[in-house]
Amino acid sequence: MKTRFLLFLTVFLFFLIGSYSMITSIGYAKASSTFQNHPKQFHIVLKRIYLDGEISEENIEETVWSMEDFWSKYDKWQLADKNSDILVFTKIVDDISPLLKTNGYFGISDEGILTIYNGKPEKSNIIQSFFQIDLKKLESTQQKHLRKGIPIKTKDRYVEVLETFKNYTIVEEAK
Repeated sequence: MKTRFLLFLTVFLFFLIGSYSMITSIGYAKASSTFQNHPKQFHIVLKRIYLDGEISEENIEETVWSMEDFWSKYDKWQLADKNSDILVFTKIVDDISPLLKTNGYFGISDEGILTIYNGKPEKSNIIQSFFQIDLKKLESTQQKHLRKGIPIKTKDRYVEVLETFKNYTIVEEAK
């Protein structure tokens, strides 16, 4: 009797283990990263954040057949937000924005503040303001360059100008 019971128990356990592995493999297939007949549609928002603070946004409609391929496509991006069909990715770009490269100029405002303009300083919009410069300490050629506008074409030029004029910052003493 004990032998029959042990044999029955062994067969029953094998049946349970086999059923469990079959159920989990079916569950895995359903949760698999491949959409066999019906691909998934996502709205993708790609946000690039540049050194100068500019943020560009690109919107894409993406048809996804394989989640594995999808995630590898965006492996250099950070997932910032998601809901059912919208995924927002961000990336910090170690460069200045395309806007600055094409039309950015350093200049000085009427108040003596180092400023970036969209176009030449005398007739353009302010993009970003930094710090007030002590104009008395600047050489006349430096003042002339700032009034005329210093084009920003590269990240190196952006950093160089900021570093150069940081030395002329007006520091207010605490009273």
